[in-house]
Amino acid sequence: MKRVFLIVLEGAGIGHLPDADIYGDVGSNTLKVCFTQKGFNMPNMKDLGLFNIEGIDYYEKSDSPLGSFARMNEKSNGKDTITGHWEIAGIISENPMPTFPDGFPDEVIQQFEKITSKDALCNKPYSDAEVLKDYGKQSMETGNIIVYTSAADSVLQVAAHEKVIPVNKLYEYCEKIREFLKGDFAAGTVIAKPFIGEYPDFKITSNRKDFFLKPPKITMLDQIEKKGLDVITIGKINDIFAEKAITHKIKIKNNSDGLTKLKKTAEQDFEGLCFANLTDVGAVCGHKNDVSGYVQALSEFDSRVKEIIDLMRREDIIIITADHGCNPAAPLTDYSREYAPMVIYGSKIKQGVNLGTRESFSDIAATILEYLKINKLVEGKSFLKEIVR
Repeated sequence: MKRVFLIVLEGAGIGHLPDADIYGDVGSNTLKVCFTQKGFNMPNMKDLGLFNIEGIDYYEKSDSPLGSFARMNEKSNGKDTITGHWEIAGIISENPMPTFPDGFPDEVIQQFEKITSKDALCNKPYSDAEVLKDYGKQSMETGNIIVYTSAADSVLQVAAHEKVIPVNKLYEYCEKIREFLKGDFAAGTVIAKPFIGEYPDFKITSNRKDFFLKPPKITMLDQIEKKGLDVITIGKINDIFAEKAITHKIKIKNNSDGLTKLKKTAEQDFEGLCFANLTDVGAVCGHKNDVSGYVQALSEFDSRVKEIIDLMRREDIIIITADHGCNPAAPLTDYSREYAPMVIYGSKIKQGVNLGTRESFSDIAATILEYLKINKLVEGKSFLKEIVR
């Protein structure tokens, strides 16, 4: 019985890619920024070989790494969560997700207003706090809906007060607009953001819900599920892949909850893939320029990943990687175009093999499929033969 644990530390990049100038990310190195901060502590990841990865020259390397390791290049055009995860699963995206720094075009807004029978307020890039401050009262008084985006992320966000538009109704609107957003308008995520409170103290509730774009091609998840094996997702992996080819989904509140549920999954019998996304690193701390929080999240992950490793069985492998960077010390709170680290460990995996810099994140998908003895129908070049005992 073979089990693969694939963990994505969202935003934990390790240095800018050669084409970072196109994205305005030259010099970005998320992990290095965190290393310089007080409290940074990742001894278990060091033992696995994290700091032996090509290009990391600011932290003491392990003399005898327990795992094999590589620096992963993102071949897709983009630097967002969806593009990164899709590439990890075997899809190379030729075109980046569209962004709308000047707001959505008239065609999108007209369709939105047709779907909702409401006027769209705002239609500009905004933060949650500021958009509620500037438009929350008007939305509540008129019953109209706030539509906004991000200056850099491929997202259409929809906000309405829970007393004015019921949460399930807001979800229904978002599902319909998700179906409409295709081609040049295919934003990566449509997000329902219900809010509560009275002016000026409005706040987004925990009823937020993301509606992701469906993967355009077959992924390793499709192939594993078709083989009759388990595809267990932890965190927002289920959403990123639009609930496709997933046999069991596990929701989490934060990284700590995610690690607890990873441990619980490792205690159970299954055969196939357990695919987890931990967002507290980049999606929470990185977007808030919270360097100390970022350091704390990385250190907590390190302190608890040993709990999962200790539960690994003879045929198990664990892969820890990232999907992009999210430099918490950068002037902007956007994702950054960076290499991703990759360490792989298991009793069947050779120790200390330096795989150098790989051409694509999708090499991970190819390797997992080969390990599970499934013919590869996705992008990527397997490195299994280089590391398997």
